[in-house]
Amino acid sequence: MTFNEVLSQTIAMLQQHGRVSYRALKRQFAIDDAFLEDLKYELIEVQQRAVDQDCTMLVWTGETDAAAAPMSAPATSATVPPSAAYRQALAQAEELGMCPLQAHSHHGLGPLYATAGQRAQARAALSTAIELYRAMDMTFWLPQTEAALARVC
Repeated sequence: MTFNEVLSQTIAMLQQHGRVSYRALKRQFAIDDAFLEDLKYELIEVQQRAVDQDCTMLVWTGETDAAAAPMSAPATSATVPPSAAYRQALAQAEELGMCPLQAHSHHGLGPLYATAGQRAQARAALSTAIELYRAMDMTFWLPQTEAALARVC
């Protein structure tokens, strides 16, 4: 199955059910983690038709009408993977001393590492985010980040 075929069928599943777990997508389409990351990136970042919920599922935010016109621009290899974007943001935040962005970048990297099976890196990124949030007294983000860390451990 091509990427676009899986993408179209995933959109149909999301329109019908409103949400779909990453585990269900992997089983339904027999895809690996890298393919799943590309699929998530396309739906969340590029087409902005879904959001990630708890690093476990996609939740539909697009039109519910099954006749909604699909995006016509194909995905290209020129798109930046989410982990690279977070690492770039982190490097810039460190250079500029922007602690909130550093914390958010670590928070974003944690689940991506976990999805890629890099549990040690995921724990390190999420632990760093928690330390930064506490140091800045950004308590709003602590429960979400601690929950993400608990899922990795």
